Amino acid sequence: MPLLKQVVEALVFASQRPLVPREIAAALKAAADESDDPAIQVLGKTREAEIGAVLEEIKIELDGSGRAFQLIEQVNGWHFVTSGACAPWVRQLYPESKPIRLSGPALETLAIIAYRQPITRADIEAVRGVTVDGMVTMLMERGLIRIAGRADVPGRPLLYESTEYFLEHFGLKTLDELPNSSELRRIPLPTAPPPLEPTCEPQPESPP
Repeated sequence: MPLLKQVVEALVFASQRPLVPREIAAALKAAADESDDPAIQVLGKTREAEIGAVLEEIKIELDGSGRAFQLIEQVNGWHFVTSGACAPWVRQLYPESKPIRLSGPALETLAIIAYRQPITRADIEAVRGVTVDGMVTMLMERGLIRIAGRADVPGRPLLYESTEYFLEHFGLKTLDELPNSSELRRIPLPTAPPPLEPTCEPQPESPP
């Protein structure tokens, strides 16, 4: 009978999307409900914390094994990925899938949003010193940022924030894993001047 580690590996490997411990626990319980095998029923009682520990154990084992694949945890769960060292060869199997390449200005804009989100376009431009309409549009089209609402200031400008795909693309589980996250968020940055309140000017009186 497979051990818990083998079953967890099989579930993550067989899944077409990342899995979280809660989903793995649900699969173990469902299998136990359908079986009279005592060993399967025992696995059905496995808690999420135990599954999380097993996933971490598998990850550590693979990281030091020199294998061509790894188990990683991202924002949407655990999944197997090929080693980055094998990318030049693996990429040949998917020639139609081109990696996202960002220019320097696009990366600067994305970094400002990632570290200071939610943020308005005007505040991004105050930091960069240039207009960013094109950069913001391109980053939205590529799914790296999205509209997060409107700022509570006159004019109600749009706010922008990073997406879950942004975390997946850069191999992050949370925004706290950004390099020097806490330090860079504390550094004062230029901001746009507050928008002027609309005023109602008195209309000239009509001649008699």
